[in-house]
Amino acid sequence: MWIYEKKLQYPAWVEGCDLQIAKLLFAQYGGPDSELSAGLRYLAQRYNMPIPEAKAVLTDIGTEELAHWEIIGTLIYKIINRATPEELKAAGMGPNYVEHGRDVYPADAAGVPWTAAYIQAIEDPIANLHEDLAAEEKARTTYEHLINSTRDRGVIDTLSFLREREVVHFQRFGETLRLVQEYMEHTKCMR
Repeated sequence: MWIYEKKLQYPAWVEGCDLQIAKLLFAQYGGPDSELSAGLRYLAQRYNMPIPEAKAVLTDIGTEELAHWEIIGTLIYKIINRATPEELKAAGMGPNYVEHGRDVYPADAAGVPWTAAYIQAIEDPIANLHEDLAAEEKARTTYEHLINSTRDRGVIDTLSFLREREVVHFQRFGETLRLVQEYMEHTKCMR
C-alpha cells in the first residue's frame, strides 16, 4: 500500500506553447522506453527477485517511474491545453486531438499506442536487472534528446530533473545487480 501525496514529485512548468516538444514528450509517456514502460517492467519483475533488497529497489523505482509518468503527462497537458485545434493539427497532433481531445493518451511520439509488448520480465533476476540497466540508459538518452529539442526553460528544467533520476536509478540497479550476483554465487556454493 502506498500513500499518495497529491503533488508532483517535481514541479512541471512550461513557459510557452511549444507543441513540437509536446509531441516529442509522448516518447516518454507511451513509448517503448517511456516512464510507463519502465514502471510496469520493474513492478512486474520484482516478484522473482531472490533477496528482499532487490524486491524493494524494484518496487521503489517502479513506483517512482509512475510518478515520472505523471510529470510527463502534466507537461504535455500544460502545453496542449493552451493550443487551438488548428494549432494541434499544424503540429502533427491532429489525430490525437480527434481521437482523444486534449486527454493525454499513452502513445509514443509518432502516435503509436502503448503496448505491453514494450516490457520484459523473464524470471531470471540477472537478465532482468541487465534489462533494467539498459532501460535506464535509454531513458537518460531520450531525455537528453528531448532537452536538445526545446528552448522552453521550464520544460528543460523538468526534463533535467528526470534525466538525473535515470542516472540514480541506473546506479541503484547496478548496486542491486551486485547484491543479487553475490547472493546467487553464495547459494550456489552452499549446494
